[in-house]
Amino acid sequence: MFQGLFHNISETEKNSAIEGIIQHATPRKDFFLMLILSVSMATFGILLNSTVILIGSMLIAPLLYPILSLALGIIVADNKLIGRSVYTVIKSVFFSLTAGLVIGFLFSAHDGSVVTLAVAGMPFSPMYVVVAAISGFAAAFAVTKPHLNETLPGVAISVALVPPLAAAGIALSLFDWALFSASFLLFVVNIIGIVFSSMVVFALLRFSVKKTVTKEAVKEEEKVIKKEEAVPPTA
Repeated sequence: MFQGLFHNISETEKNSAIEGIIQHATPRKDFFLMLILSVSMATFGILLNSTVILIGSMLIAPLLYPILSLALGIIVADNKLIGRSVYTVIKSVFFSLTAGLVIGFLFSAHDGSVVTLAVAGMPFSPMYVVVAAISGFAAAFAVTKPHLNETLPGVAISVALVPPLAAAGIALSLFDWALFSASFLLFVVNIIGIVFSSMVVFALLRFSVKKTVTKEAVKEEEKVIKKEEAVPPTA
């Protein structure tokens, strides 16, 4: 049934998948804008105890891609891509915690009751690792198959990277270190599960031989970043 599942993908599709992952993981201004918007939505979703808002925040969150690019960088042994991916994730965590902290400080009642157990502060379970691994596997596989791209929103919801960060930001505003630890641990577990399962997919797809394609894609995105950082000419 699954025979040839990882072998019936063309080299062109592999190259396109690599370029797409790197493009979406580039730490551009619009990436961080969408991240802040998604975390802000998730924070309000937690404060309002609204599952609908939380789902919406996960649909627009771009954080999955730098985690996939980290797994890709490890498989192709590209130190520059690994470093850039780690930088993007760390910067994303900083912006996310800041957004959650500010919104939590301004709009919460400043007590732990604003964060429900259904969203954050839940007892840690090994099943979270399994869910993260399954989500990472699905995400990595879907980005390599153009006809499966429509499944990515569902994968983004299952990964649930943004709500734990939003909850951690709220916890900081409440000085609730137990809640912060529980929420941030869930986020870290999600990252670990996604990275390892994505590495398995990329290894099975033989992305390890695509180092040249990866380097070229990174160079192209670096040009985009330099253009953004360039000071516009004065009139």
